Parts: sequence; C-alpha cells; structure tokens
Amino acid sequence: MDKSVIEKNLNKVLDQTDFKNLGERRQGKARDIYTQPDKIILIATDRYSAFDYRNLALIPFKGEVLTQTSRWWFERTADIVPNHVIDFPDPRVVVAKKCRVIPLEMVVRGYICGVTDTSLWTHYQKGKRDFGDFILSDGMVKNQKLENPVLTPTTKSEEHDRPISAKEIFDEGIVSEEVWKKISSASVKLYERGLKLANERGLILVDTKYEFGMDEEGNVMLIDEIHTPDSSRYWKLNTYNERFSAGLEPEYFDKEFLRLWFKANCDPYNDPVLPKAPDELVAEISSRYIQIYEQISGEQYKTDIKTPILERIEKNLSAYRI
Repeated sequence: MDKSVIEKNLNKVLDQTDFKNLGERRQGKARDIYTQPDKIILIATDRYSAFDYRNLALIPFKGEVLTQTSRWWFERTADIVPNHVIDFPDPRVVVAKKCRVIPLEMVVRGYICGVTDTSLWTHYQKGKRDFGDFILSDGMVKNQKLENPVLTPTTKSEEHDRPISAKEIFDEGIVSEEVWKKISSASVKLYERGLKLANERGLILVDTKYEFGMDEEGNVMLIDEIHTPDSSRYWKLNTYNERFSAGLEPEYFDKEFLRLWFKANCDPYNDPVLPKAPDELVAEISSRYIQIYEQISGEQYKTDIKTPILERIEKNLSAYRI
C-alpha cells in the first residue's frame, strides 16, 4: 500500500468496539475481547500502546495487519506447539479456543538491545550480569547478537510487567516445573523458527514475546499473537553487520522509532498527559506495519477502505452472536 493512501486515511481507525451480542466485553491494551462459554473473540483495534500500556496513538490499518501477520505465523508454527485459533472471520478478528491464561510473558531475546526499563541492554548498561537463569559476560556492546537466545520472562500485569526468574516462578507457584519446561522449550523453538524464516525474508527477528494458556484438558497452547510488530522487534538484515561494525543503530523495521520519539519529547512513564504523535510518524509506522507483513508473507496487503470498519466486523461476526 502506498504511503499516500495511508496519509489520506489517517482518520479511518478503530479505537474501540461495543458489540452487545458477542458476550462479555473487556478491553485489553490493543484488543477488545468478548468472552463466550467455550470461546473468545479477539478484535484488534488500532490502539498503539507502550510504556506500561499507555495508549500513545491510533495507527491506521494496524489491527488488520497484526491479525493477518499472526495468522501467517500461527499457520507456520503449529507443528511446534498447538495454538488457540478456531477461525479468522474478519481481517481484524480471531475466534479462539477459551483457555486459562498462564500469567507470564515469555520474552525471548537473540540480541542485547532496547531502551525500555525492562530491556536487556538497559540492565546490562547499569552493570547487571547475572539475570537469574543466565549470565552475560563483560565487554558486550549494544545490538550485539547473543551466543544463544535467552529467556527473560515477566509477569503479566495491567500496570507494570515484572521480570521474574524460573526459581521465582516456582517459588510463587505460578506454574509447575513440568509446564515451565513445556513453555520455555516451545518459546525458544518458536523464536528459532521465527528467526530462520525472517532471515530468509531479509529481516532479523531481534526479540519477541509469547503468551500461553491451558485448555480444559490441560494442554499447553500458544495464545494471543505471534511475531507481530507489536510483540516483536525487527531489523533489516542486509545492513546489520555494516552498521553494527560502524557503531551505528540497526535499521529498525518496527515501532521502536516511535517509542524513541516519545522518550525524547516527554517522560512517557510519568507525565500525566503525553504529546500527540506527529501525523508523519503515524503514517510511517502504519507503512512499516504493512511492509513487514508484505515482506514476511510475500503477499500484497489489501483492505476494504470504503466499508466502515465496525459495520464490516459486525456483519462478519453474525455467525458468532449469542
């Protein structure tokens, strides 16, 4: 999609939904979730959240692109771990199997980088070397590739994610050692698959997060999303080595630049009111979401611009009314 099309449609965004016949509704940071007895309906909005889930902007087409990107990856990783997908009735919607959510975000990192309070580089720069489940050596530099992918899980919270080690997970009774082995092994395998497929498409999957749940039979399932620009960091592969050797930042192919803009223009963790994201940055991040989907999938992104978003979703979800 040409960026001029995005610029002409900056107002065609989905902030939230309020359907009355799909079940009990709750609002997540980027999705509206409707719960039914045996399934949930996840509707991806265009809300852009960061810094403890603060809504920073509405990004045109974001919800659709994230859903379609997840769909592509779900289909290519189901052999590693089952996922919760039942149906994709609309470009923005996933109908999913109802699971008991495991309250952990399984963050896998292949490179030492980042600017947030929870990033590996932030802690390393402050002198931390022992991360509980692994130890990093002295002398590493920002954006360096790690010898092996590392797991840095956090607790799931509506307020602030808390880094947590495997020992703390067991001590707090969050999951059993058996379940931990399943989700930690699956997380590393998913990342390695993602890194391989991304490399084949000219991208580096720098880091990502996975969420898991358990169905009524006790089976571990991958839930939420996978390898989207919201849950993952991507760099361009063809310029990484040259830029890293020169001490330059990699070419970001994700939403990091908008985070950096907010960090430079306010205190995004503490300021009560945040500045409005510039239209040109909103258009740029929308374009990057679309580019990532097209580069990964090899398919051209197409969407219905004429039909109002809510009208289309309601029609496509008619079979799931209760």
